[in-house]
Amino acid sequence: MASVPIQGLYEAHLTVRDLDRSIAFYRDVLGLSFAHRIPERHVAFFWMGAARATMLGLWEIHTSPVFIRSHIAFRVALADVERCVAALRWAGLTPRHGETEIDEPVVLTWMAAASVYFDDPDGHSLEYIALLDDPPRPHLGTLPLSAWRRLHA
Repeated sequence: MASVPIQGLYEAHLTVRDLDRSIAFYRDVLGLSFAHRIPERHVAFFWMGAARATMLGLWEIHTSPVFIRSHIAFRVALADVERCVAALRWAGLTPRHGETEIDEPVVLTWMAAASVYFDDPDGHSLEYIALLDDPPRPHLGTLPLSAWRRLHA
């Protein structure tokens, strides 16, 4: 069987403990466009970017004791990664890389991308990421964006 050429990711889904709280967070804090809610299924959908381009589904878990911490990275412009540290703090969130709080984006040098992680109200790991035009330099590990720029000045 021939493989189907995948063009990108269309949708991702997260479980949440409180759907109304999560709707407010993804709509009001992250600015995603609300798409649809199905109350009887305890699910809400958001558009990421243009409508019908990429979708995020939030599923309320109710009384289930099972919860999986997931990760989603949002592709954004480099300027937005640079300004998000202050914006996240203003929203009461902690910008980080791994478990370490950061004051500026870090560069994942193996892929040459600027990145800032933070958590949603349920503890899911979210990330703003922008690919850089510079070639990857994996031997450098992870660097603050300012140090990466000094190497490429």
